[in-house]
Amino acid sequence: MAQTKFDRQVEETTEALAFGIGRFLGGRDMDGVKRTDATFWHPGTRVLPKVEGSVARSSYRAGWQRLALRMTFLSAAGSGGWWTWENQETARFWWEHRDATLQTLQPGGIGAASAAAVGGLAYGLLTRERRELMREWVTPLHLALAQPLGIAEQTDPRRYLHVPKNFSDDDAQIRVDLPVHLRFSRDLVADLITQKLALEGVTFSWNPAGRKPHLLVKKTRKPPKKAAFKDASIRDLVAKAPESAPVIGIGTGGKTVSVDLDAESPHILVNASTGGGKSVTLCCIACQMLRHGSLVYILDTKRISHPWANGIPGVTYCRDIADIHDALIELGMEGRRRVRVADELGIGADPDAIGPRLLILLEEVNATMKQLARYWERIRESGDPKVSPAIDALNEILYMGRQVRMHVLLVAQSATARALGGPEVREQFATRILARYSVNAWRMLAPEVHPAPKSTKHPGRAQVVIGGTARETQVLFFTDAEAREWATSRPPSRGKKTPAVPATPAPVQLPGPAEDPQATQTQPSSTGPEAPTQDALPAQRATAADPADITATATPPANPAPVNDQAVGLRQAHEEHLPEITVAALRYARANDRSFPAPAGKRGAELLYRVGDLKRWARNRPRSAVGSTDLD
Repeated sequence: MAQTKFDRQVEETTEALAFGIGRFLGGRDMDGVKRTDATFWHPGTRVLPKVEGSVARSSYRAGWQRLALRMTFLSAAGSGGWWTWENQETARFWWEHRDATLQTLQPGGIGAASAAAVGGLAYGLLTRERRELMREWVTPLHLALAQPLGIAEQTDPRRYLHVPKNFSDDDAQIRVDLPVHLRFSRDLVADLITQKLALEGVTFSWNPAGRKPHLLVKKTRKPPKKAAFKDASIRDLVAKAPESAPVIGIGTGGKTVSVDLDAESPHILVNASTGGGKSVTLCCIACQMLRHGSLVYILDTKRISHPWANGIPGVTYCRDIADIHDALIELGMEGRRRVRVADELGIGADPDAIGPRLLILLEEVNATMKQLARYWERIRESGDPKVSPAIDALNEILYMGRQVRMHVLLVAQSATARALGGPEVREQFATRILARYSVNAWRMLAPEVHPAPKSTKHPGRAQVVIGGTARETQVLFFTDAEAREWATSRPPSRGKKTPAVPATPAPVQLPGPAEDPQATQTQPSSTGPEAPTQDALPAQRATAADPADITATATPPANPAPVNDQAVGLRQAHEEHLPEITVAALRYARANDRSFPAPAGKRGAELLYRVGDLKRWARNRPRSAVGSTDLD
């Protein structure tokens, strides 16, 4: 039997009524259009795609909230109807005497209207700043972020942009709720937030995990403009620093920024362009380590990067590329020796038994690595490996590091993988200090930190990246005199028994020179740190500390020693080995240059010096010497 028109109308009405009741009880829009991502239990934050027109604020409410409001109004209407039904005579009387009823209600109505007007005015005044914030800042930011985040423009900005009225204050925090799909460019979003809200010096904390990903934007407190060591507070801070954790500088909020060479990172990479404070940073760390008894090797082809270190006990300053080559080879052998010692001592051994902490300052690695490669090409013989053994030794030290208490502080203007010997070598530097960096340099050395903080030309300002976190830091500044004074002093006792003569740190045992294979490997003297450590026999230097105790050489040996091991006076050294340096200059250097080698013997009243020591001193003088083996 065909369905009649009346039956169809009844069916459609029943269906519409059923859907209406379901929408009413489910807290959904009564027209059946789902406009937001709100559910029955959770409020909405986004307008769904393909929704046209404006969206009422009620559409963002959770279903149970809308149901509660509807039931409240329905209950109020039902209560009014029930009261009217139960009091029909009273209701009929009010209706028939409307004038009297209105006159009776007039005072209450005026009071209610006045209260509503006052309340509306107060609400307008109290929310004026909020409305201005929405109009001037939040809404424009929403229009800029809608497309990059994939959010409909009809979305209420207040649902995902939580911007406080004092968002420009130092302690303010901005929260942006992110879409779950996370298909957007972080750099673009961060740049838009910075520009639209006119923010400077902010940090972005991305929290993509879970069902509520969000972004926190905080304004960072700047480090101090200066961090001079002469300030009493800075000096006390450095004095209290642990032996293995030198202070690098002062960060935001006055917090100390340091790196623990034992627990965090055995090696440090400093990447900065010209004038970025590379040598200042190394000076800051090295003088603190020297104060605690560490040995420092400065490999400086520029020759003048660290004038404060000249003649300081415990410092070996290599300026000539040949000496840098030899020093790296010996340091590599020392590292292997320490590995054997650590293996013999076993777990739980005293670290001091392995040897004193050894710091290697490698300046301008971009130029130094090229010079080492060219120098090896020039001196290597048939059958020698193509790769410089000095570069291999440096790589070995980088891989050893922590356990053998050998630490590399490497300086580069551009620390590319090619310059350092490969990406695996660069990964050995868990601590990276960047100053006056480019965007490419940041992406290369700290890609895990984004967006990249803006580089600054403020003197001494750097970014210290440790464990995927960048901390803006004002690096400590030592004058040359302060660095020398701090490096040569010794910290007060902290409950440990100190030796009777704490003059110099225990010397590192380095192997003898390559040209004298019969030399025994003993400890070099620590009284002449800039004196040669490769060309001289350690046993000979150990007896040359005090010229007053030196006895005259009796008769020459039957078999003459190699040229570098011969003992000569200053005049003979000038005539036969150092013709470019006058006798007067040699005598002046002996009296005034702390790095001048110690005498190796006496011939009557004349002091004798080892030829190898004098040659090394001549090559490594702060000013460039004629006949240097520098290739550039």
